[in-house]
Amino acid sequence: MGFDAKYKSKLFKVFKRLHSPNEFEGTGVGLAIVEKIISKHDGTVWAESEIGKGASFYFSLPEA
Repeated sequence: MGFDAKYKSKLFKVFKRLHSPNEFEGTGVGLAIVEKIISKHDGTVWAESEIGKGASFYFSLPEA
């Protein structure tokens, strides 16, 4: 589906759903959990998207 880039800063926050539960399943906490885990390991997480074309989610972790 993709998402509007103006909401990019809200993607990794708890309960900042961009759609109603009727449109898409989920609780709205999944990406926040991912961000918390990655940041605890000194990594970063980000997303890129085009509306109607889908979204890609990425993360990086420092080398050990």
